[in-house]
Amino acid sequence: MFAAERRQLILEMVRANGAVSLRELARVVQTSEVTVRRDVRALEAEGLLDRRHGGAVLPGGFTRESGFPQKSHLATAEKTAIADVAAGLVEEGEAVVVGAGTTTQELARRLARVPGLTVVTNSLLVAQALAHANRVEVVMTGGTLRGSNYALVGSGAEQSLQGLRVSRAFLSGSGLTAERGLSTSNMLSASVDRALVQAAAEVVVLADHTKLGTDTMFQTVPTDVMTRLVTDEPPPHDDRAATELQALADQGVQITVAGTAASGSASGVDGMQGRRPRREGPLPVQRRGATPLRSAPASLLDPQSQDRRVADLRRR
Repeated sequence: MFAAERRQLILEMVRANGAVSLRELARVVQTSEVTVRRDVRALEAEGLLDRRHGGAVLPGGFTRESGFPQKSHLATAEKTAIADVAAGLVEEGEAVVVGAGTTTQELARRLARVPGLTVVTNSLLVAQALAHANRVEVVMTGGTLRGSNYALVGSGAEQSLQGLRVSRAFLSGSGLTAERGLSTSNMLSASVDRALVQAAAEVVVLADHTKLGTDTMFQTVPTDVMTRLVTDEPPPHDDRAATELQALADQGVQITVAGTAASGSASGVDGMQGRRPRREGPLPVQRRGATPLRSAPASLLDPQSQDRRVADLRRR
């Protein structure tokens, strides 16, 4: 494929979807991410698109919302890995809320195997994924159907959530930054998501790497309200994504990186053992209310010191 043809296809994908990752672009045009990155830079120089963390978006700073058919074909492996990890956070007999989105739909398919679960949702796709699950109760909000993402929105949905209290909420969105938290492009969807957050003791955000650093119009989950972020491994050389994750961790958000089939298994639920930013040492993951671990005294680590302590104990 010639460069002009490749760049035209890249431009058409971004116009159709609003935002596309470099990984996805490279797969579609059948070339390397390095080549795609050069193409994106050239198109940005012409004012046809904007570069974002590990991808490209429509020009203008704020991305528009893609419809469900477009979203369902983006970052599918990453969403699957994220859903696998998120499902491991849910225990038998819990009550949770699950928001609308293609990633939360993947999560719902896995929650169908958790017995005694109660799921409150405004998403028809989430409800459909759980419709035939044994011992899983599905509670749907009221509201008006928003056809582009098969979600119930409006005052009816928000009022049905009043007085509700569950252990945790699982939410996705259109963009995620350390400065504003999770955001979406639609005002009605944002209002319902905020109501879902109010109903939960903990908030888990599910966002693949293409959403890191992307800012959209309506804030749904401020950073200080987020308990945990489950994301995937950003592409190599994407320093900005690593910086965004670092900033989120610095603000107390627990970070979990899910491994795809290409990158390996998921890191531990309580940290980013498989992911390091572009600097020395692991990304610090803080737990709210946790007591920091202290290093052992040097004398306890010295072998000769240990031998002397053992000998003293035997003499006693």
